[in-house]
Amino acid sequence: MAGKSIYHIIAIVTAAIWGTTFISSKILLEQGLQPAEIMILRFVIAYLCMLPFWRGRLFADNWRDELQMVVLGITGGSMYFLLENTALLYTQASNVAIIIASTPLLTTLAVHFISRQEKADKRLYACSLLSLAGVALVVMNGEFILKLNPMGDLLTLGAAIMWVIYSIVVLRLEGKYHSLIITRKIFFYGILTLAPYFLFKPWGTTWQMIAESTVMGNLLFLGVIASLICYWTWNIVIEKLGAIHATNYLYINPIVAMITAYIILHERITALAIVGTTLIMLGVYMAERKKSATKGDNDRN
Repeated sequence: MAGKSIYHIIAIVTAAIWGTTFISSKILLEQGLQPAEIMILRFVIAYLCMLPFWRGRLFADNWRDELQMVVLGITGGSMYFLLENTALLYTQASNVAIIIASTPLLTTLAVHFISRQEKADKRLYACSLLSLAGVALVVMNGEFILKLNPMGDLLTLGAAIMWVIYSIVVLRLEGKYHSLIITRKIFFYGILTLAPYFLFKPWGTTWQMIAESTVMGNLLFLGVIASLICYWTWNIVIEKLGAIHATNYLYINPIVAMITAYIILHERITALAIVGTTLIMLGVYMAERKKSATKGDNDRN
């Protein structure tokens, strides 16, 4: 465990940084950028910054692995950010972050069913339901009650499912490819698979808009720090800790996002949001305790 402490720290820092990206994306949306444009720009910046570190390998070892790289680009890139950034048009940044916090339990259940590494027991289901009850409270908060439009929350749940698939596929490529190669592939296929979107919705962001200090600053933050660095560190964390333990650190997202949104965007923190967050965190905590206890029992046996 001591040898893996550094990876736990990296996971916490990465998750905390990602908790602020909801606010950064929200600011860009308010500046007139569209959801798909934000994703393309941040990934292009990240991809260009990666070119000096390119190790000369263009394709994976076989077409099956290359196809999995495409899936990573879709689930961790184009579809994930299209759903998440579009959700920010309909709901608060803190709402999006809180609902994304259900990802750890969804990942746990998916890994159990797909890999069969552990048997999913009743307590795991109870933890999942507890967390989803928290999500339900968030859905009923603010936008849902006042406007009867849960679109943003449903889009966010879709983004969470995309990230679950991403985490599982990254785990399958564990040890076969360097994390920088996987990260570069994610950016490339993320850009490639989202490009057709602009055939139906023309590009609207101008160079004058990008040159604005607020826009450029947030794009550089999203592209260099939140994408280039954080995707690289997160892929390492998944490889070293596993998908289940790694995604459990995403519980930091809503905490950081709510505080940042309150300070920067002046979004109010409601009682329902606090209760919902508490239930989500409690569900994640109980699930993690269960996994730790099970691992300890197996080690003793």
